[in-house]
Amino acid sequence: MLGRSGLSRTGSFRPENLGQNALHMIGHLCFTLFVIGVLVFTIIAATYEPKNPIFHPSTKIETFLTSSSNATFRSDNTVVRTGEDFMVSNQTAFATFINAKDVIETKEGSTGEISLSRCEGDWKESIDCKDPEVFHLMMKVVIERFEDIHFYQFGKPAPGPKENTCDMAWRFRPKEGKTVAFYKDYRRFVIKRSKNCKLSVVSIGDYHSGVNARKKKRKNQKPGFEQGGVPLPVVGEPINDSLPVVESEIAFSRGKYLIYAGGGDRCKNMNLYLWSFLCALGEAQYLNRTLVMDLTLCLSSIYTLSNEDEEGKDFRFYFDFEHLKETASVLDQQQFWEDWNKWQRQNDLTLYLVEDSRVTPMQLSEVKDSLIMRKFGTVEPDNYWYRVCEGETESVIRRPWHLVWKSRRLMDIVSAIASRLNWDYDSVHIVRGDKARNSDLWPNLAQDTSPNTLISTLQGKIEDGRNVYVATNEPNMSFFDPLKDKYSTHFLEDYKDLWDENSEWYSLTKELNYGIPVDFDGYMRASVDTEVFFRGKKQIETFNDLTDDCKEGVNTCNTATS
Repeated sequence: MLGRSGLSRTGSFRPENLGQNALHMIGHLCFTLFVIGVLVFTIIAATYEPKNPIFHPSTKIETFLTSSSNATFRSDNTVVRTGEDFMVSNQTAFATFINAKDVIETKEGSTGEISLSRCEGDWKESIDCKDPEVFHLMMKVVIERFEDIHFYQFGKPAPGPKENTCDMAWRFRPKEGKTVAFYKDYRRFVIKRSKNCKLSVVSIGDYHSGVNARKKKRKNQKPGFEQGGVPLPVVGEPINDSLPVVESEIAFSRGKYLIYAGGGDRCKNMNLYLWSFLCALGEAQYLNRTLVMDLTLCLSSIYTLSNEDEEGKDFRFYFDFEHLKETASVLDQQQFWEDWNKWQRQNDLTLYLVEDSRVTPMQLSEVKDSLIMRKFGTVEPDNYWYRVCEGETESVIRRPWHLVWKSRRLMDIVSAIASRLNWDYDSVHIVRGDKARNSDLWPNLAQDTSPNTLISTLQGKIEDGRNVYVATNEPNMSFFDPLKDKYSTHFLEDYKDLWDENSEWYSLTKELNYGIPVDFDGYMRASVDTEVFFRGKKQIETFNDLTDDCKEGVNTCNTATS
């Protein structure tokens, strides 16, 4: 009895309780591991400082802002990626649109001619552009003429300047387009009517020649085109990027504002400018305040024709301000200060000054003052705007990339070039010179590009006789003469009429600039050149994406994408 009594088990160690005890022990262990994990994460988050993107070009500022496949332009002169670039893979946005080619009957080998259902009056009379049969003929001929684009909407024709002309507009996108955007074209048609009551299209004008079909933008009409709640850019539509104004003194006094003043970001490259600007815009949205922004930029010397920094460049030369003001709360700095000086005293409007970028947006969330001013010092790089979005703020403030699009005035030049090539061309990037060889982007580049190297690169990738657009930093176009024996080559300079003093771009930017002509500067050239390249059916990028297979030099370091 004593033996049995000495070996007796307590209730918790009875066989029937062992499973329950094991579960409790596992639960306690898991909870302990969870607490330790949270503690480690908290310590890391509190002490982590992201790398300075200025001194570490391989960090996310390069990943987000520049194309990793940009082989043409210098590492300090790359073209900024903007909101529409991040929509490239979202092709579902077009899934519900009906391609007009599917509903308008066309026939292969058609002569572009129809017989009128009724034949009345003098056959020499002017063409009735509003006649449905004329409209159908024009649509039919356009669809047959431009095989490499999808049509999504046609506008009703408008009478041209002569009796036998009609203007018509349409919305489209390239059949093999890799960018999420719509385009708008309007052209002039010359129409002939014969004695036997047949209509035929004699000719179709150039890109944007049918100005009578270009409708003025309606009041309160938003820029772009919405599909499923997602705004899509429409290149070719009228632009209204006038500066926003506050409706009244009452509205101004009720508003809450954020402004960034000073800082070392000015006159730096466009990548840094946008990285910092989007930090400010992100903070304004987090605080539910209107961002007061300076629309005059300082263009870095790396882009200017004078090779010196140039002040007074308008934000609207480079970015789509109409889209920005319609999708975010922003005000022009000059207009804001005029209103502030008029109404600040009588409305007891107060200012909260912040002179340390380490003061986080979270710490400012309870500030009630009308205006929060972040004032930046003179010591670089600690006085860069983007410093506000580092550290613990990085996980809170999201840069609103979708709010910034490229200038549609520049994109209209891109569309014009692609249209002149009927959206049926291949493209190639060519890097030349010591700047390319010594660039941080191309550390393994062993020698310069030669014509023979280039021809061997394109061999088997681009068919003979194709239109080939060459995006390059090489000023001597004769370097590419050997290509002309195999391809029809095209360069940015071939289209300089699109920005010369007789162009629409020239007149529009001059009007924006208070009557002073605007230079088509290096950044604009790089932006247009790159965007035309991206719209090629096949894209050959030389000296790019260097891999383990590229150890023998440039001849084996070429990639092709289509």
